[in-house]
Amino acid sequence: MIISNALPGIKRFLTRAALTPLALDMLIRFAAAFIHHEGRMSASQAAGAIRSAARHRAAIIRFLAEDHWSKNWAVLIAVADLILRLETRQGGTWVFILDQTYCGQQRILSENTFSRGNYRQRPKKGNRKNKKRARHCCHCFVMGLLLTPGGLRIPCCRCYYTKEYCKAKDKKYRTQIQLAAELVGELAVPERAKVVVLGDTSFDAKDIRVVCHSRDFHWVVPINPERVLAGSKPRPRVKSLIRDFSSDQFVPVRLLPAKEPFAAQRRVARCRLGPKVKGRTYYVHQERRAVHSIGEVLLVFSTKEKPESGKPVQVQKVLMSDDLSLSATRVVQLYDLCWQIELFFKELKSTLGLAQYRFQEFVKVEGWVQACLVTFAYLEWYRGRKLRRSGLTQKEQRWWQCQRSHGLCQALRQEVEDSDLKQLLDWSQTPTGLKKLKKCLRAARPLEYRKPLKNQNILAA
Repeated sequence: MIISNALPGIKRFLTRAALTPLALDMLIRFAAAFIHHEGRMSASQAAGAIRSAARHRAAIIRFLAEDHWSKNWAVLIAVADLILRLETRQGGTWVFILDQTYCGQQRILSENTFSRGNYRQRPKKGNRKNKKRARHCCHCFVMGLLLTPGGLRIPCCRCYYTKEYCKAKDKKYRTQIQLAAELVGELAVPERAKVVVLGDTSFDAKDIRVVCHSRDFHWVVPINPERVLAGSKPRPRVKSLIRDFSSDQFVPVRLLPAKEPFAAQRRVARCRLGPKVKGRTYYVHQERRAVHSIGEVLLVFSTKEKPESGKPVQVQKVLMSDDLSLSATRVVQLYDLCWQIELFFKELKSTLGLAQYRFQEFVKVEGWVQACLVTFAYLEWYRGRKLRRSGLTQKEQRWWQCQRSHGLCQALRQEVEDSDLKQLLDWSQTPTGLKKLKKCLRAARPLEYRKPLKNQNILAA
């Protein structure tokens, strides 16, 4: 990217964040770097993202160390509100998915890291030599992904602080569940919107159920089969119900990605469309039961294996929802959307470079992560604007509907290249423009990488 104004609508997108001119300039550089970077994403990539106004990489790192611009995730909340404006008139179900992701770090002095994994003890005798290895640690980020009825994706995030980091920085310690409950409590959606919260087994905690009830949200989570039903002791476990099931109680539910009511939220690629595409079939059975410490809920027992008459049913997953009006088919369709947040993590790390940082201070990591999520929100806003253009053909509309982060980055790169070439062509038409063009080319490298010249007027010749 050569010209700072080449990213379409980037300044308009960041206007609601009320940033200082310096913060605005830096965030534009980060957005350009996350979208256009070649190879590994780094502070050097952000420093040279705008070729006509390159910065030193140390200036990028100093900007990340200043936490006032990214405090309380204010920038991400402000730009997410701009995306919501594109969906205010959309009717349907809003889906909010909760999960946590980890970014591995091997630096011993990195702040706020903790170790996970390696639960199995290695045998004392083995082929491996006893070598000292770097302690493998990670950072944890609790994230939520809001899927609008029109298919736009709005991210939100909270960083997990370890107890040692909270003690050192005088912060209040909160568990991942408490952070997830905070995300649900602060979720911005239109009034009277029907919202369903999805998560894995760890997110069926009381804190999340309470905040969902206070906001009139419903939830769908897989239940731990070891949970017990309500009643007097000894209480039977949920998994004990499976023994009494017969094959004729289970009905097939077929999921076809392009023909479901949540096809827009899935953002199905073109290769998965057409009459020859195979769907997935689940066999489900639903019951209304009272679960201990939760209350009356809808339980949906599902399996991919077709139940056979005279044989016990091999139930693979038990889903639980507080919305008793849902059908078993709708519960399965909703929970199947949980995979969208895994795709979201993959796009953040593979396409944008979320986990490719190397910082010792965690405040820089927070700034890096927020800049990456703001870039992701910008891509969604860019896609939403393209879909709402008048005169779109059906082929163009379908193309924009199925694009994820990689395709959106490619489309933006093409638009930026066209804008840069047009600007360079305009400059080459006049003497004043030629001076601007020479100045632009002169500043095309960061200061630390510019080759020293004996006569600086050589470039102007």
